[in-house]
Amino acid sequence: MGHTQGTALALLAAGMFVLPACATKGYVNEQITGVNGKVESLSKTVEETQERTKANEGKINVVDQKVGAAQGAADAARKAAADADAKAGVADAKAVEVDKASRKLVYSVTLSTDTADFAVGKYELPDAAKARIDELVARVKADGQNVFFEIEGHTDSTGPKALNDKLGLERAEAAMKYLRDQHQIPLHKINVISYGPDKPVAPNKTRADRAQNRRIVINVLS
Repeated sequence: MGHTQGTALALLAAGMFVLPACATKGYVNEQITGVNGKVESLSKTVEETQERTKANEGKINVVDQKVGAAQGAADAARKAAADADAKAGVADAKAVEVDKASRKLVYSVTLSTDTADFAVGKYELPDAAKARIDELVARVKADGQNVFFEIEGHTDSTGPKALNDKLGLERAEAAMKYLRDQHQIPLHKINVISYGPDKPVAPNKTRADRAQNRRIVINVLS
């Protein structure tokens, strides 16, 4: 092999080692450039997201303020309505008292042991009590007067006061419903009240006494 031929082979071998090195460096540079681009794009996306988040937080704060204001207005409206209802209730009570004071008693019927005989804790109207109410209404209609019915519910002293007050009201309401359903007496012409055990007509010492105290009183007022 001559000198020229050996030199050529040496140069060729050197070129074989140099070319892969250059190619590898270029590939790495390309990859780094791509990664840098992705990082920049991601950073921009994060910044845009942060900006949108700040904008949304501002909108949420505005909405929260509006909701708070609306809630405050609603609470104020409810309070005003409750105050108005309370005042109306007081006015209605005064009107009822004035109306009652201006009326006079025409008839009074008591439904107790002889006609009602309410069992302990019961408020349903027995047939005898319904018949007595029928007689009362027939008498009122025959007289042709414009009347008002005041119905009292009474109990004996057995059991807690609160339960007796409730039971007395249920007895009065039973009579009221009978007047409305059976005789079409309008409800604005009827008032019910419970006295519970507070107005006994007998001492509550014997069974017969307690039976007298379990009663309904219907007052007819003109």
